[in-house]
Amino acid sequence: MGTVDGKVAFITGAGRGQGRSHAVRLAAEGADIVAIDTTAGAATVPYPLATAADLAETARLVEATGRRIVARDADVRDYGALEAAVAAGVQEFGRLDIVVANAGISSPAPTLEMSEDAWDEMIDINLTGVWKSLKASVPHIVAGGRGGSVVITSSVAAMVANHGLAHYAAAKAGLVSLMKVLAKELAPQNIRVNTIHPGTVGTDMVYNESTYRLFRPDLENPGRADFEAVAAKMNKLPVTALDADDISNTVLFLVSDAAKYITGTTHVVDAGNAL
Repeated sequence: MGTVDGKVAFITGAGRGQGRSHAVRLAAEGADIVAIDTTAGAATVPYPLATAADLAETARLVEATGRRIVARDADVRDYGALEAAVAAGVQEFGRLDIVVANAGISSPAPTLEMSEDAWDEMIDINLTGVWKSLKASVPHIVAGGRGGSVVITSSVAAMVANHGLAHYAAAKAGLVSLMKVLAKELAPQNIRVNTIHPGTVGTDMVYNESTYRLFRPDLENPGRADFEAVAAKMNKLPVTALDADDISNTVLFLVSDAAKYITGTTHVVDAGNAL
């Protein structure tokens, strides 16, 4: 038997990276999956976002575990699309038990030089988009009357100041307060809410030129090796970047019965970056 046998999980940003990893891991542990990502794009993001083919590959990987999936193109900025995607999943599977609000973007820029559009888009996706995702999905957990678990992806950037990430850090820090209020509101329904705070994770959001420049402003054309030389020194444990699976391990714990009395808390998975 799997850790989450018979449960249904809604996961945002599931087209690739951490979201895909969470979907496949929970499926391998017995959950059916409702997955969304978007092809709408984000104008201020300096790297390619997930594609329809990426989300289709996530669906294939979930089905390869023997579990079922409902995958939809939905933007976390579009509440109607979120409602429709979750409703389709609940209609197909008959319940919802877990929400993993994972979707997010990165667009590094100096605080006083970033554009208004960059600030607004960051807040729209990384903060407001999480609230919309929760508003569209968590009522289905409440309606089920069985309790459940919500995991919100924040970041170590909510706890440690870094150049060029003011909008990102502000959004990720805002998620902590959102989590705590929601945890208090949902406790009577036995629904737990927690945040997870990854450090540097080796996904497409990290492995791109904008991140390399953020980490190596001293170089004209930094590459991955230049980034890794600095990133390795930021972690106290001997690792340059975590794998998405490392974050999925903690997500699985938080949504499992092993964490049945853990709510309103922050969980840092950062190889000692914040020390």
